[in-house]
Amino acid sequence: GTGVVQDPTEAARWYRLTADQGNASAQFFLGGCYKNGPGVVQDDAEAARWYSLTADQGHAGVHTEIARLGI
Repeated sequence: GTGVVQDPTEAARWYRLTADQGNASAQFFLGGCYKNGPGVVQDDAEAARWYSLTADQGHAGVHTEIARLGI
């Protein structure tokens, strides 16, 4: 949001575009969007899917988020 209006829907869209290309950080942030609901409809199953893809790439910190989902 520095220098632009914050738009969670647009942020989630950009995360999705990058996550679909395999970017672990974007997958992590998109998982967070689905976990918490900003910019997308909150969906724990979808959050878990993105977090799982992130974990497969060895992204640090994702295991804490997976544990918070209870999976």
